[in-house]
Amino acid sequence: MRGALLLALAALPLQAADYYVAAAGDDSRAGTAPELAWATLARVNAAALQPGDRVLFRRGDTFRGNLVPVSGAPQRPVTYGAWGMGAKPRLLGSVELARREAWQPAGPELWQTAGPQVSEQIVLRGGSGEGRLPLTVHTEAGAAVGRTTDGGWQITASGTASNHFQLILAPFTVRAGQLYQLQFRARADRPVRLPAPALHRSGPPYTRYARGPLPEAVAVGSTWTDCRVWFPGTVSASDARLTFHLGGDRLPAGSTVWIDDLALREASGAVLSADVGNLIFDAGPTCGVKRWSAADLRATGDFWYDPANLTVLLRSERHPAERWRSIEAALMRHIIEQGSRAWVIYEDLCLLYGAAHGIGGANTAQIIARRLDIGYIGGGAQVLERRVRYGNGIEFWHNAHDHLVEQCRFWEIYDAALTNQSSGGPCEQRDIVYRDNVIWNSEYSFEYWNRPADSHTARVRFIHNTCLNAGGGWGHAQRPDPSGRHLCFYDSPAAATELEVTGNLFVDSTGNGLYAPSWKPAALRSLRLDQNLWWQPRGPLLSVAGQQWTQAQFGTWPAAFGCDQQSQVGEPRFRDPRRRDYRLEAASPGAGWGARGAVLEGRDDL
Repeated sequence: MRGALLLALAALPLQAADYYVAAAGDDSRAGTAPELAWATLARVNAAALQPGDRVLFRRGDTFRGNLVPVSGAPQRPVTYGAWGMGAKPRLLGSVELARREAWQPAGPELWQTAGPQVSEQIVLRGGSGEGRLPLTVHTEAGAAVGRTTDGGWQITASGTASNHFQLILAPFTVRAGQLYQLQFRARADRPVRLPAPALHRSGPPYTRYARGPLPEAVAVGSTWTDCRVWFPGTVSASDARLTFHLGGDRLPAGSTVWIDDLALREASGAVLSADVGNLIFDAGPTCGVKRWSAADLRATGDFWYDPANLTVLLRSERHPAERWRSIEAALMRHIIEQGSRAWVIYEDLCLLYGAAHGIGGANTAQIIARRLDIGYIGGGAQVLERRVRYGNGIEFWHNAHDHLVEQCRFWEIYDAALTNQSSGGPCEQRDIVYRDNVIWNSEYSFEYWNRPADSHTARVRFIHNTCLNAGGGWGHAQRPDPSGRHLCFYDSPAAATELEVTGNLFVDSTGNGLYAPSWKPAALRSLRLDQNLWWQPRGPLLSVAGQQWTQAQFGTWPAAFGCDQQSQVGEPRFRDPRRRDYRLEAASPGAGWGARGAVLEGRDDL
């Protein structure tokens, strides 16, 4: 990142309105003073903030849900920070389930959460019956669909993308914050997984009006199947539309499907309206083990999220509220959803228990994240068929530029603590700095890749960070691909210039300190990798370009790729690692490298 921009943004005086949020506040108040504080993240997300405004959360308080920031303007960022005295305010992406009434018996040593209550009143009715809105058909790009005499859709060709064959039900009205259940009947002339419809705006830009759907697809065959799909509403609008996107390879050519008797109803009481990726017991000594069917629940702590009923099934030898003092069910949402945002600062916040990313979103610019604590992130099902799971502590996806992440702490991250990455269309990632952060017990400390080849990466710097015990976190044993790497550089065909990894401590991992198996020697020589302390007494330290080096062989590594000419191998001596005090003793190897400042001093509650 350009130094002048960083200094200007970091030192910028903020002069617009300040808004306060406190657990004992009231969303009906103005929010403009501590005694007028708001109470919830939902109220913050609904606020008409202006460039330069600050939203300040009371220290020591806890807020549940997810934060959707507002963009600032050049030299006038919107800031989300803290006020008062005490611990950093906690933003939790979870639902608390330690209450006795949260669970009911579901079999021997099995317990289930309560599902939502569905209203008898129908918001929208569709299908072939009298007084129902008909499903209409849209095709494009060569998709060919004919109607059968008994009401089915015969698919001759379905185009090349999911939107090339659509079944549409519209228009109708939805409300933000309302949970909806869609019931319908479906069958097909052969077994298929019928993708559930999307709930979105009726016209361009087809904005999503709800999260979900849950489940994402339903199994149907030759007999009629009763299907239920859930939509947590995010927007209030009168031009909503339900669309089954069935083109491309979503249904086989030559097949016939029937969909009928659609009824949309409001529901209440649901608390698990997103995939549960993790159960955190007693604030973290142990976590649940996510399973993929009810039949897989064999040991205490095994759980399964049922997307058809929005419930969790958990194995425990006694009532969960007696077995554990606290149970946090992490939901598959980013705790901060910053997609398409620019000129935003996050500071002095603690983000915990989210099953997607701590901070995530595509196409961002001018973001500063400083003095954040981010822990127990990930586990939600990203690609269910391959059991690929979220998530990252902070992820900059696709186009991203002029970002700074500094003096933050990351721990127990399912995937990467820090990452910028992309795939799909061409993008630009540039001027991103990660510095003075402390990372432990995350599968990867830093992950980087950029695709396709016509993308570009420039001036990404990972400097003065302290990284420990990669692969030592809660998710390692649950992963289909346990690895544990400090630097994880997958295949990255995008042109890259001025990549820098210097001044860091890379201490212990279950896999490698550096993993870049497909990087060519020329690509490694374009990376400034130097002045780092490495400590990996067991297993391969480096896995690069089809070769491996153990710690004992590190002396031959610099000559092979021109890297780490001034780096060292040695065991660091920290002041009090049991309390997460990662300040180096004066005589320790690597003194002067690693993270700097108060972020190293540790806390008993992490």
